[in-house]
Amino acid sequence: MSGHSKWHSIKHKKAALDAKRGQKFTKVIRELVVAARMAGSDPNNNPRLRVAITAARDINMPKDTIERNIKKGAGEIGGAAFEDVTYEGYGPGGVAILAECSTDNKNRTAASIRHVFSRFNGSLGASGCVAYLFKKKGMIVVKAEGANEDAAMEAALDAGAEDFSNDGETFTVTTSYGDLMKVREALEKKGFAIESSEVQNIANTTVKVEGRDAETLMKLLNALEDEEDISNVSANFEMDEAVLAKLAE
Repeated sequence: MSGHSKWHSIKHKKAALDAKRGQKFTKVIRELVVAARMAGSDPNNNPRLRVAITAARDINMPKDTIERNIKKGAGEIGGAAFEDVTYEGYGPGGVAILAECSTDNKNRTAASIRHVFSRFNGSLGASGCVAYLFKKKGMIVVKAEGANEDAAMEAALDAGAEDFSNDGETFTVTTSYGDLMKVREALEKKGFAIESSEVQNIANTTVKVEGRDAETLMKLLNALEDEEDISNVSANFEMDEAVLAKLAE
């Protein structure tokens, strides 16, 4: 499993254990608003909104909260005007970092993210400096307890999944961006319990980081994850799995 994919798995477990449910709600709400604003309030004609609604349901967001924020995005009721903005830069060891945001104040967000990068020996770069290194993929986390790994893998691959891995507690299924919901639905029909599904930026190439650079990089990535305006952080690193797990605690 790549560094970023392993990090994704660790982030998922950490989020399930820590006290950031409110922060997760905020990020998903912003995604509902932006997705509806960009392509309308009908999830059947708006794949991004469909993914956002599924993410909201995964964290048990109330139905009326989901519907209200979709209406805000579609302009049916008043609300904050969020928009997408992406920041690109480099972390310790030359690791490429892509930070996708939903914000109602780009100046505030830019200043905050620039501060985080500089605090942990990173630097922001020009638009396009690292985006070409990443490709959007679907990531589905399946509960492994009580599940048959071979059956889950077969169901995922038959539905069009590109990769399947098992870390002991969960199965991680990687799909193309367009096949995310199709593969999730196929797994659900086979009775597998889905813990989460989302779109991630997966790196085409990776950079190996060790020692102090690895420690500082994880501090930088965790600090970016904690930024309210950031919806998704991606980085093209490789790291010893035991070290990664320890640093991600």
